[in-house]
Amino acid sequence: MNQTWHCQQVPIKIQLGDKTFLAPRLWLQVREAGLDDEAPSVAEPIAPADPLPAESQGFLIRSLRVIGHQPVFRRQGVYLCYVPAQYPRYYIDMQQSFSEYKSKFSSKTRSTLSRKIRKYTEHCGGSISWRVYRSPGEMAEFFRLARTVSRTTYQERLLDAGLPDSEEFCEEMEQLAQQDCVRAFLLFHQDRPVSYLYCPISNGVVLYAYLGYDPDYMNFSVGTVLQWFALEYLFEEKIFRFFDFTEGQSEHKKLFATGSVQCANVFFVRDTLHNMCLLQIQRAVDSLSKFTGDRLERLGIKASLKRLIRSGR
Repeated sequence: MNQTWHCQQVPIKIQLGDKTFLAPRLWLQVREAGLDDEAPSVAEPIAPADPLPAESQGFLIRSLRVIGHQPVFRRQGVYLCYVPAQYPRYYIDMQQSFSEYKSKFSSKTRSTLSRKIRKYTEHCGGSISWRVYRSPGEMAEFFRLARTVSRTTYQERLLDAGLPDSEEFCEEMEQLAQQDCVRAFLLFHQDRPVSYLYCPISNGVVLYAYLGYDPDYMNFSVGTVLQWFALEYLFEEKIFRFFDFTEGQSEHKKLFATGSVQCANVFFVRDTLHNMCLLQIQRAVDSLSKFTGDRLERLGIKASLKRLIRSGR
């Protein structure tokens, strides 16, 4: 695990309907375990023994590898241990050829992927245009074009999770490009960018950081088409260990992955009445959100609602 702690203000998010409210932010010592982490999975998360700065309320470990299902809330010594998210972290083993990777798909899935690529090829007049960006002089163009797509996506409109529109992000892209530690991809329809994929690289691991597509092209599966082209390119470089789909679950990640590790985001927060109230409110809202999602799925309308949200219609 990366043993470096970063002091961050972490908001406790409370979602009510289509509104997100931020409770007072907590100063926490934060770190994330990556796929290159060699520490074994733990049966029970244990609070770090590191000294806690006076202004900090505790620790947050993202993507801690765990064994089995963890209790959402418990006390551990002087800390409240809160586990709001438990999930498989999907990845692709890139220490193989692209041909070997393709063989992991069933013949039906390979046929489906080929059909999607063929459909978009026909829509583009017989030839698909896409581009890789990796050099310092190229990143400004990628950012400009990708931002035109990001503004249209449901991730940005509803989740505030589009490609960051900030000077700091642009500077970070340039620094990574100078170190040959980034690959960014754009898919076009004629001269119009319709999908982007942005992947920083750390210790031989390609990180799935941002993917977005223009909802006008949803029926052409442009995100899937770009993902396929990007993976073929990355495999051909023959220098990467993993493609890491990072935190969060989706059918897209599950489709392309060759494996997964069970992970959890774990808070260790000072055991005070104020922090207890914040975490219990968050826990209640999370439970309500999960209940609503499960109910919609049982009624058979969750997938339709997702498609409606993504299309923006």
